[in-house]
Amino acid sequence: MEPLILYFVLFFPGVYISSFSGAGQAVETIPFLIFHELGRTLTYTIPSIALVWYIIGKKRLMALISRKFRKKDLFAFVAGFSGLCAISLGISLLVSFFLRYFDLAPPPKVEAPVNYAGWIVLVFSCLGTGYLEESFFRYYLLTKYEKTVPQTAIRVVYSTFLFSLCHIYEGPGGFINSVLAGILLSTLFIRYRSLHGVAWAHSAYNIFVYVMELFVH
Repeated sequence: MEPLILYFVLFFPGVYISSFSGAGQAVETIPFLIFHELGRTLTYTIPSIALVWYIIGKKRLMALISRKFRKKDLFAFVAGFSGLCAISLGISLLVSFFLRYFDLAPPPKVEAPVNYAGWIVLVFSCLGTGYLEESFFRYYLLTKYEKTVPQTAIRVVYSTFLFSLCHIYEGPGGFINSVLAGILLSTLFIRYRSLHGVAWAHSAYNIFVYVMELFVH
């Protein structure tokens, strides 16, 4: 019950607003507003990370923070970032194919920052988002209930489903992308036990999405 309560407190309000506030209309563009993004990071993302880490536990958190950099962190980052980019490219090609033959709404586009200050805020925001989502969906859900739910596959499915639900506003393509991304990040976390690695990969991928928008447009 605890993970569901925490999930609905931290993530469901954003899903609800994104999915239903537009009277059923698909989101076409996700604007980047520097003050809005900075405010969201300071008032929501950082306090949410603090809450998740508090629930994880002081001893485990201190062990995580005080641990020296490991090669496994780098391996998890490289494999995670490469895999996320490959998944995104494959889903984008698949979505483009279906859009050509079916009357489907295109996935929402993101607006990239227009100045250096915006990019600094974006990096700060993506890093916070990466650590928040990986702390909850990977570190918390995949380790807290190892004894009560020893079946790894069940915990991965549970974690991936909740993670994907947060991205349902991105449409079918975004949902499928998040399913595959969730499986990949869960697998890497279980393999390397590296929160830092998967969080860095998640953050770098989010930044990469914005960088690609510069070349697309």
